[in-house]
Amino acid sequence: MPTWSEILNDIKQNRKNIDDVRRGFIKSLSEYTGRNTIIYYSAFLTKQHQNVDINDTDMNGFMETVHNLERDKGLDLILHTPGGNPVATESIVNYLKDIFNSDIRVIVPHMAMSAGTMLACASKEIVMGYHSSLGPIDPQFGGIPAFNIKKEFEEAQEQLTKDSKSYFYWKILLDKYNKADYKTVINAIDLSGILVKEWLSKCMLKDEENKDELINNIVNKLNENQDSKFHARHFNHTWCKNVGLKIKNLEDDQTLQDLVLSIHHSVNLTFEISSAVKIIENNNGKTLISSMPIIQPQKKNA
Repeated sequence: MPTWSEILNDIKQNRKNIDDVRRGFIKSLSEYTGRNTIIYYSAFLTKQHQNVDINDTDMNGFMETVHNLERDKGLDLILHTPGGNPVATESIVNYLKDIFNSDIRVIVPHMAMSAGTMLACASKEIVMGYHSSLGPIDPQFGGIPAFNIKKEFEEAQEQLTKDSKSYFYWKILLDKYNKADYKTVINAIDLSGILVKEWLSKCMLKDEENKDELINNIVNKLNENQDSKFHARHFNHTWCKNVGLKIKNLEDDQTLQDLVLSIHHSVNLTFEISSAVKIIENNNGKTLISSMPIIQPQKKNA
């Protein structure tokens, strides 16, 4: 398996195009598995941009990359995302399930957090490395965990009941939210749990005898952030296995590991040397890349 630096050196020494290198690894993975492959990658760890999360614009990328795939081969979806909008995630899940008849495997080379974890729970199996992480499933709003917003409103209500003099303090603190945000947050938290329960029941855990008890335990554990208020918790492969999710270790198949991590390195290298912030791409080379706008320097008047 070539490392990040080895891929970079190969590109420089042999004057290769990073897009060709990345697409070659994706094609090789699909040939090895006999399945369709789509990567969904965000540059959230290295770039700040409004389009690094899961949102409704992503449907365009999935429509582009699903086109002309052999649907009876199923889908391996490689995810690297901070999460995002649970409603947009629901639309993506419903679309992919209809296209591939629920034959979807999610591969997490590094991180699939929040709504990314939700999406992973809609698959029949999750492939994780020793270094991979899922996370709490509460959504975020403007980068703020939903449970944190909910707690602020509840603390304001509690303190104002006891001491009206704190009104201006709480007004300043809560003015950053719209009036409808509290209800939106509550609905989003509820929806996340409902969707994960439904998806686990209909796919990954559909044949388990004690599936209701198992699913409730999984959702409660994934929502433990409600108590800890720490949205950035990382759940590794052992933790995910222990709560009841169907996890396959990436390291169990050396060839699969090499190909997946080569894709991972080449995508991150693409982010490093280009303005791309999100890549949705399939094994046939069809792609939708979202980029940061390039700001041209202003010319000074003579």
